[in-house]
Amino acid sequence: MKIYISADIEGVTGITHWDETEKSKSDYQKFAQQMTDEVKAACEGAVNAGVEEIWIKDAHGSGRNIIAVDLPEIIRLVRGWSEHPFLMVQELDESFDALLMIGYHSFGSSNANPLSHTLNPNRLNYIKLNGEFASEFLIHSYIAAMVEVPVVFVSGDEGICKEVNKVNKNIKTVAVNKGVGNSVISIHPQLATKKIKEGVEFALKGDINKCKVKFPDHFKIELSFRNHGRAFKASFYPGMKQLSSTNVVFESDDYFEVLRMLLFTT
Repeated sequence: MKIYISADIEGVTGITHWDETEKSKSDYQKFAQQMTDEVKAACEGAVNAGVEEIWIKDAHGSGRNIIAVDLPEIIRLVRGWSEHPFLMVQELDESFDALLMIGYHSFGSSNANPLSHTLNPNRLNYIKLNGEFASEFLIHSYIAAMVEVPVVFVSGDEGICKEVNKVNKNIKTVAVNKGVGNSVISIHPQLATKKIKEGVEFALKGDINKCKVKFPDHFKIELSFRNHGRAFKASFYPGMKQLSSTNVVFESDDYFEVLRMLLFTT
């Protein structure tokens, strides 16, 4: 079995403030370690389930956060950003049996995580996809659906776990944090890694075909920018229409064209 893990940091255990996500800040290193530990736990659960090959995308910020030496030797780690439209699941294709997401977080404008955002928190208020607020989970689960790979496991805050199970109740989730205003209530970091390891093993030993995400026939995506100038610039992307001073909308039946648009406008 060959699996893919996409890992972010704003949904790892205990994380609360943007300073804990940035390499230049003193608080960062312990959360980069926790991100690594949670990915390691997922790898260990996968190995217990019989997985022989694991690809990992370091999908936060610079793409240079995960400490590779702590991981099993069977991994392939994608660091940095190629600027391919698959974004946080670069290199995902039909050869993979399953996609897992570690450290994922609630969508931009959600109150379920002090660090909630979708894609670029400095540029975007939120993204809506077919009328619903879109998280990075949703955007990338549709990529998985496009290449017919089931999403079998997601860990992160309570908000993202609830969203995941609304999309497909068969996807195994582990909630490690609960956001309350600008605070976070978290479980113990070691309990989180234990739950992730056990959850991944359980998910991969189950009927993973039940975890496929339904792929829409048409996509209407609305971008809400923090700055009106960026919305104005994005309005010149082919097929884009401006809704207001800060919001634009794009529609297509081809999801790759949606991803291409996101790459060039966000």
